[in-house]
This record gives sequence, structure tokens and C-alpha cells, in this order.
Amino acid sequence: MSIISIILVILVAFLAGIEGILDEFQFHQPLVACTLIGLVTGNLTAGIVLGGTLQMIALGWANIGAAVAPDAALASVASAIILVLGGQGVAGVPAAIAIAVPLAVAGLFLTMVVRTLAVPIVHAMDKAAEDGDFRKIEILQVAAICMQGVRIAIPAAALLFIPAATVQGFLESMPAWLTDGMAIGGGMVVAVGYALVINMMANKEVWPFFVLGFVVAAISEITLIGLGAIGVAIALVYLNLSKMGGSSSNGGNNTGDPLGDILNDY
Repeated sequence: MSIISIILVILVAFLAGIEGILDEFQFHQPLVACTLIGLVTGNLTAGIVLGGTLQMIALGWANIGAAVAPDAALASVASAIILVLGGQGVAGVPAAIAIAVPLAVAGLFLTMVVRTLAVPIVHAMDKAAEDGDFRKIEILQVAAICMQGVRIAIPAAALLFIPAATVQGFLESMPAWLTDGMAIGGGMVVAVGYALVINMMANKEVWPFFVLGFVVAAISEITLIGLGAIGVAIALVYLNLSKMGGSSSNGGNNTGDPLGDILNDY
């Protein structure tokens, strides 16, 4: 791997760590992080496949109350680097996924360390606020956010300096029962992730679209681009119906169901 590729991978890892807190540009999402690492290392196809697979698993990862979700940023970056160093291309995706899930859990330790180190920074920001030093508050804010980026960049840099032959030997030494078991477990986690998302979004308005999409997706002749076009078309139709339902009900009978609002006027 060239020096430029190493620098770009570390940069992606740094941005992924920052975005794990900011959630603004979504660099920490597996589909984005793995794709970018695959792009800068010349393994774009394998990166997309790995990122898409991990994204399905990460759908159910969310911070709820005091419960901290597994570290998607570290799992994405580390598994993508291992996949690249392994040199197996798309064929190495199952082994990379088997490594990604334990790394995601291990990343919680690094998260706790960084957040513990951030406590004195927060107190320093409180003191700066009392003194009215807004410039110092901004500097401390940036420093605390950069700590999150370093949290992912350092492990990524360490992995990059492991000889590729060592990584290849490790991946090849993994028994089939482990990789197959993790693949099956990953598939089960995907189902759980989908169930959690559907449980949050499910209502009488979106269920018909879910059923329709499920049926249309079974038609093998339609490509992903075609499915996306159908989804956009349905979304535009729904938005137009929402506007018609809201305006035709004179603001008094708007139930939130666009089809029901329109039918109630007749």
C-alpha cells in the first residue's frame, strides 16, 4: 500500500471517529467508511460489498439511554483495512465481517476512555463560559471532537503497519465453522435491525408501502436502479397526496392520512 493510500485511509478513519459523535456527514456509517477505504486503496467493489453488509447489521445499533451501541466506526474502518490487507477481494468479506462484530464491541472500551478524558475538558469549558472566553470554548470543543477522531485513527494506523502476509495468514487460518457461524449470526442481526427500524416507523400509512416494496423487490428483472426509481415515484405521489389532503380539508379535518383526507371530502 502506498504512502498516499495510507494517509487517506487514516484520514477516513479520523473522519469516521469524529462523525461517530457529530452525525452530520455520516462518515462513520459502514457503507460510507468501507466504500471510501475501498476507493482509496483500489478495492472499491470489495469495500462496497463489505460496507453494505455491515450496514444491514448496524441498522439496529443505537444509543438508548445509558446503553451505548457497538462502535460502528471502528468496526467499519478496521474490517475494511483487514479486508484490503488480506488481498482476497469480495471473497474475503465473510471473514472481515466475522472480525468486525467483535471489534465493534471492543470499540466500546475506547469510547469509554475518550469520554472519560473529555470530562476535564467539559469542566474547563464551564470555567471558560464563566469567564466569557468564547474563543477558548471553541478550541476546547474542537479538541474534544478531535479526540474522537484519534480514537479510530490510531487503531487504523496500527493495522496498516501489520504485514499483509500476516493478515492473510490469519484470515486463512480462521476455521470454516467460525466464519460460517459469524455469517449466520450476522444475518440474524440484520433481521433484528430491520425489525427495530420497522417497529419505530410502522403505522397504518407506511405498511402498504412496505408490503408493496417487499413484493416488487422479488421481481428479479427489476434492477436496484429500477427499484430506486419506483421508490422515488411513490414518494412523490405520496407527497402530492399529502398536500392535496391537507389543503382540501380546509385545515379542519386533516387526519394525517392523505388518502383518507381526500376521500372524506366526497
